[in-house]
Amino acid sequence: MAQSDSASGLRAGFRGLTTRGRSFLAAGVTAVVCSYLLDQDALLRVGVLLAALPLVAVVVVANTRYRVASGRRLSPRRAIAGQEARVHLRVDNVSRVPTGVLLLEDKVPYVLGPRPRFVLDRVEPRGHREVSYRVRSDLRGRYPLGPLQLRLSDPFGMCEVTRAFTASDVLTVVPQVQALPAVRLSGEWIGQGESHSRTLALAGDDDVILREYRPGDDLRRVHWRSTAKYGELMVRREEQPQQARATVLLDTREIAHRGSGPASSFEWAVSCAASVTVHLLERGYQTRLLTDAGQSVPGPGTGGHSTADASGLILDALAVADLSDGGTLSRAEDPLRTGGEGLLVAVLGELDDAQATRLGRLRSRAGGAIAFLLDTGTWAGLRMLAPDTGGDDFRARVRQLRESGWTVVPVRAGDSVPDLWRAADGSRTTAPYREEAGA
Repeated sequence: MAQSDSASGLRAGFRGLTTRGRSFLAAGVTAVVCSYLLDQDALLRVGVLLAALPLVAVVVVANTRYRVASGRRLSPRRAIAGQEARVHLRVDNVSRVPTGVLLLEDKVPYVLGPRPRFVLDRVEPRGHREVSYRVRSDLRGRYPLGPLQLRLSDPFGMCEVTRAFTASDVLTVVPQVQALPAVRLSGEWIGQGESHSRTLALAGDDDVILREYRPGDDLRRVHWRSTAKYGELMVRREEQPQQARATVLLDTREIAHRGSGPASSFEWAVSCAASVTVHLLERGYQTRLLTDAGQSVPGPGTGGHSTADASGLILDALAVADLSDGGTLSRAEDPLRTGGEGLLVAVLGELDDAQATRLGRLRSRAGGAIAFLLDTGTWAGLRMLAPDTGGDDFRARVRQLRESGWTVVPVRAGDSVPDLWRAADGSRTTAPYREEAGA
């Protein structure tokens, strides 16, 4: 088994001969041949020396058995599209002998930039070296990093052998999240919103929630009727507001969006959904993400997730959100019907009359409903729409949704999400829409 490993190492070493090593070997062989033809002993010695150097390098590198460990740390693990993230690498020499020159190369997707390469000098026994590099992507997604490759080289650069670690990591690039202003949303519902409505505060004496008396409880909270009934002190529980709920619906239908790449209407919709979701979570709403395909990402409280965990899970889902082949929003209707009262924020692409009608019926099941309706005809890279039909259809959808009770915010290419969020202020009767002749 040892002989097989040695032979395999030598084969890898010969395959790892660099251009310099091959040149030295070829020059040495040529000198040896010429020494015999010309009967020059001095040339023979030069040829043997030239050929021996790369051969000795192959033997040395092939038999090098460094015990090296590596680690990788991402800062942050979730990067925002368009912003840089830093990758920290650490190489530990866990053996009792020093290493030679080490060449490190980390494997990264081309969209994150060129492959980083580092040259590390001698690493002492039990020592370590740390290096870092930056990555950046304008496209959201999940990108694998690694495995880290370690190149062993001799001091003369005659031979290089690549050995790869197995560990790898994933960098998640989430859509851009913009800070939204605090506004008073129309149709706010029971919970921790601006309305501050509390179900327990409105409950009658028969609906009060009780528990056993505990030392230290305020005697003014003793419920004497229940105390007489159960024969032990019972106190009222402190009033706790019902958790406010919200649903963010993202329209991912391919036929509903125009444009391509980061400038497409779909990418704007994903960024808008991310901004709204994070904003509502920060305000204390139990927010879930829902797509037209029926995919649902629950909010905090489900499965023991905290607000930060829920925000991360939703952003992770949006990082890999893709266009669907669906033609309607029907698969999202059942989750909306069973979701109970709460705020519904929909980021919608193109709608036809039937889809707008069905959305109108769902309005009655929500405490408040806001629709960001994208005028996809204004996005670059789209197929041209007839000016006398596209604009009229869009305005008709806006009126249709408003008549059914939605707060409609028309969206055009280049519009700012924070500005549009202000337009959803419940103190306004309708969100403004720029009417243009012939649009």
